[in-house]
This record gives sequence, structure tokens and C-alpha cells, in this order.
Amino acid sequence: MANMQAARMYGYKEPLRIEEVPVPEPGPDEILLKVAATGMCRSDYQLLTGYFEGPFPVDLPYIPGHEVTGRVAGLGSEVPTTVGYSEGDMVVVNPSWGDGTCRQCREGNEQLCSGNGRWVGFGPPGGFAEYMAVECRHAIPVSEEAAKAPELLAPMTDAGMTPYRGMRKLRDAGKLGPGRTVAVTGIGGLGSYAVQYAKLLGGGATVVALARTDSKLDVAKENGADHGINVRDKSTEAIQDELERLTGRRTIHAILDCVGSESSISMGFDLLGPEGALAAVGLMSQRVEHRQFPFVGTELSYIGSFWGNHLDLVEVLSLAEAGLVKHNVTKVALEDINENLDALGRGDVIGRQVIVFG
Repeated sequence: MANMQAARMYGYKEPLRIEEVPVPEPGPDEILLKVAATGMCRSDYQLLTGYFEGPFPVDLPYIPGHEVTGRVAGLGSEVPTTVGYSEGDMVVVNPSWGDGTCRQCREGNEQLCSGNGRWVGFGPPGGFAEYMAVECRHAIPVSEEAAKAPELLAPMTDAGMTPYRGMRKLRDAGKLGPGRTVAVTGIGGLGSYAVQYAKLLGGGATVVALARTDSKLDVAKENGADHGINVRDKSTEAIQDELERLTGRRTIHAILDCVGSESSISMGFDLLGPEGALAAVGLMSQRVEHRQFPFVGTELSYIGSFWGNHLDLVEVLSLAEAGLVKHNVTKVALEDINENLDALGRGDVIGRQVIVFG
């Protein structure tokens, strides 16, 4: 049996170990994928530190990695010919594998599966390895033109898709449009895409980036943000003074929070005006709090948005292939995975780091 290089998890709060392990054998309805690129997400760091130990227990030793693209290297015996790809084709992996029978799955939202759902990199072995097995229905083929840059495809499965769904929810709730301000909190892997979706979906809304470093604000402005505010060590009043100077308004109509910390959510609610909405896609803290009367008395909305579904991923891939999405990607090597995960944990990474396999 052939072997492959893989980064495996042996315990929480321990570094990954790079080892030689057998290449997985695909099941009857699976494909064998030769991994081309795998994005590195803060959620991968959180998996190692135990944040997901309760909701997503894994069998150790375990291979993480949920932002994956690669070429088909083999087909299971029951993979239908109608799937639309063959060996050698580049595919992107939709990471949410629902059971297909619950209400959420039947509505197309397999990432919210209430049955026996699974999520690549948080249960099924992920893409921090040279090969992985994928259920064939979750492999989305891409053009050979897009396949030339797999490091740009892999992040679209989370960093590119997650803020897209959150921004769509704000739009569908009627919180965007001309004469309004939409803000993105946290300009990391997700936020660097989120400011672009704020422009694409905002209907003329003014886009403001909120971050704690000027370098990340520079990226946000390069990606289309109209304004940037460094919120580090600033009071709500000081941030509102900046908002008023930049937009003529002291409050914000809609916020997409890509951080998910107690402080970022609290700051967001303090900055919202009447009938404002905050959509949260970040997952840094375990809980958030806000004063009840301002929430009820000004009719604020708090919207959870988790990952995305198959059609969300197809849409962002189409936007990217049409040249409407800019990427901020740094290619890294598998052997450097632990130091790069530590950098993610510290918040030092701008954009997305992507492991690229030869």
C-alpha cells in the first residue's frame, strides 16, 4: 500500500506531527483526491486547542484541514458516471456532509444538519495530507483555467463562502442599500473577502472596515472598503467620532462580525443604530453578552450564520472565476504547519495561508 505525508493530531494543545501514513482507500461512493492545496483557518488552531472538543470530537490520531481542493486520483466502485468528472479533474470539496434526510439537508443546508452530519476536518479526515477520501456528491468540479491556481480555490470553501452567506443574510433582512453603512469587523481570512461582498451585495451602502491593526485596514481598503477605523484601545465614543467624520453618521446599519469575541460583539452592538443588525460568523469566544434594553428598545437583530451550503460555494466560485473576487493568499509548506497555526492563533496572519502540495 502506498504511503503519504500527513500532519496528524495526537492530542489537544499539542503540535501536529508530520508522518508517513497509508493513502486512504476510497469507499464505494467516494473519490480519492490528490490534494493540491489546503487553506489554514483559525478554526484549525481552535480544534487543536480544544474549542471544538464538545461539538466535534475526533478519533486520535487525526488529520485536520477543511479548506481543500485537489485532483481526482481514483473513483469508488459505486461513483456514478453522472457526477461530471473523471480522474485528473480538479475539484473543490464542499466541507459540509449532511445525512441527507433531516429538514435542514432537504432544504439544502447540509452545514446545519440536525441528524448525523459530518464536517471535513472536524470528523472525517481532512486535507493536511497528500491524499484524502471525499464523498463524490461533495466534490465540485472547476475549470482547468481555475485549476491553475489551487491555492486560490481552497480558501473559497470557508474563508470565501462563510462571509458571503452572512452578508447575504444582512441584505435579505433589508439592512443594506444606499444611504446606509455596513461594517466588517476583523480583517483576517474571512474579513478580507467580507469587505468585497459588502461592495458586491451592498446596493450602494458605505463599507467600513473595523480592525486592530493598520496593515489589515490597508488590505480592507485595497479590497474595496470605503473607510477603515483602527479600533484598538478606543472607546465607543471615539469610534463614533471617527464614523461621523468619515460617513456623517455616528451609527452603523449592519455589521458582519468575523471575529466572534465578546469584545467585538459588544462593540458592534454599541455601534448599531435603531433597527440595526449584526450577523456573526466568527467563533472566537464561547459566549457573548449585551444589555437587554438597548437590544429590545431599538429593535436590534443578532443573526447567526454558519459556513455555507452547496449553492453558496458554487456562487462564490463563480464570482471568483469571473474576476470579481480578490484573494490575499500566502503559500506555505506542510512542514511549517505548526508555526503557521501559532501565528493564526496570535492573530498575526493577514488574509489566508494555504498549504500547497507538489
